[in-house]
Formats: sequence, structure tokens, C-alpha cells
Amino acid sequence: MPYIINFNAVLKALEEAKKLAKPRKFKQAVELIIKLRDVDVRKPENRFNQIVTLPHPPSKNIKICVFGKGEFVLKAREAGADLVLTNEDIVKYGQDRRALRKLAKKFDFFIAEADLMPLIGRMLGPILGPRGKMPLPVPPRADVKPIIDRLRRSIRIRMRNQPLIMCKVGEEDMDPKHIVENINAVFEALSRKYRIPYNIEKVYLKLSMGPPVQVKPW
Repeated sequence: MPYIINFNAVLKALEEAKKLAKPRKFKQAVELIIKLRDVDVRKPENRFNQIVTLPHPPSKNIKICVFGKGEFVLKAREAGADLVLTNEDIVKYGQDRRALRKLAKKFDFFIAEADLMPLIGRMLGPILGPRGKMPLPVPPRADVKPIIDRLRRSIRIRMRNQPLIMCKVGEEDMDPKHIVENINAVFEALSRKYRIPYNIEKVYLKLSMGPPVQVKPW
């Protein structure tokens, strides 16, 4: 992947962010904050809501739930999905909002056999939709394993009502070069929708409990 950002400048800012963060008893995340300019987020087409695959995923605990039926259920289990639910389960969760909220919180990504999407939209959409967790539709005969494998290396980047993007790009004990490569992957994804660097007003890096450090990536 060609570099969109200035590798050394971002690496230096990352080192500064790690120095400024006080040691904690837990592993802190490395967070990227991007403020956009001249992007009217009142228009839905200008918002960003995409799954971005990282070259060096920061978390090994990505949880994936699959909705399916018949043979698709068997394929999803063989592919290593953390939980596989049927159309009967969709109805059950749709009737128990508390259980559905717990499900939405527990899993990072959802996949669904495509023809179940209308049912999912009706029964689960009111909870999964606002959380940006509507399932990724997959054709019934598709090989679900490479999709699950890709999602385990991915993050969802979602812009809400402000021209601001915040996402986890690493953990403090990761190789700094790998974190910078993850940051570059985020900007590569953004470049498909926005003009880089024109639409970028400010960029910051920080650890979970540390102060933000401004980055000048170009």
C-alpha cells in the first residue's frame, strides 16, 4: 500500500503521545482523531460509515455473530463464527429488547444470509441500526470464512452528526511502525470519499487516558 501520510511525522507524534500518557494498570489503546472541514454532515452521502481492514489489527478479540439458516449455519460454524443464530432467534431477540441490546454490545460485527435482511431490519434494526451494527449481507452460497477472517482484522469507522472521526488504530505495546501503517490504511479508506489532505482540518493521536497530540501527517 503506498503511503498517503508522512510516515516519520506520524511516528514521531505517536512517540510523543506515548510519552505524555501516564502508565496505567491496563493496556491502553492508541486512538486516532480526525476533524474534517468543508464536509456537510447534514447530507447523508457525506457521512462515513465503513468497515476498514487494517494490516495489523490491534485486537484479537473481535466477536462475530452470524444469522443464517440451513447449510449457511453449518458453514458459519465451521468458519469459526463466535455465535450463529437462526431466523427463529431473530424473532426471539426482536421480542426482547434487553437481550438484543446485550447482543449488540457483545459483538463487534454481524453477518447475515442476504434473504434474512428484511426480517432483521424489521425485528432487530431499531437496536442494531443506530449502533452502526446492521449485519453485512452475504449470498446464501458464498464462502463465509474469508469474510469472517477479514472482519477479524477490521474496524468500523463511523461518522455521526459532526465532521469528526475517532477510531482505535493500535495498542500501546504494538510495534509503532505497525500502528502507523494502520493509520495509513484509515487515510487510504478516507481518500476514496474525501479529498486528502484538503478535507482534513486537524489530526490527533492519543492513548486511552492520555492527552491528544496534534499530528501533521503531510
